[in-house]
Amino acid sequence: MNMATSELQSRSVRPESAAVRLERVPSVPADATVRHVDQFETETLDAIYRAVTEDRPVSAAETDLEPGEVIVFTDYFRVERV
Repeated sequence: MNMATSELQSRSVRPESAAVRLERVPSVPADATVRHVDQFETETLDAIYRAVTEDRPVSAAETDLEPGEVIVFTDYFRVERV
């Protein structure tokens, strides 16, 4: 299986200082990657919950979230790099 270099780097190289935030969105594009909260490990789910309830960014190092993907929680939230 061959993956594009940029895909490998985006998933494996993550600066410790990088952060992501969750932005509520009213709709989801047809080509978006969508994941439901039930699909996440406990640590990522905890970070998602903190980000939503405290309206703050979370460290990218503590999650497996990728910018642009959409999370189904109580609403739809798009992951945005801060």
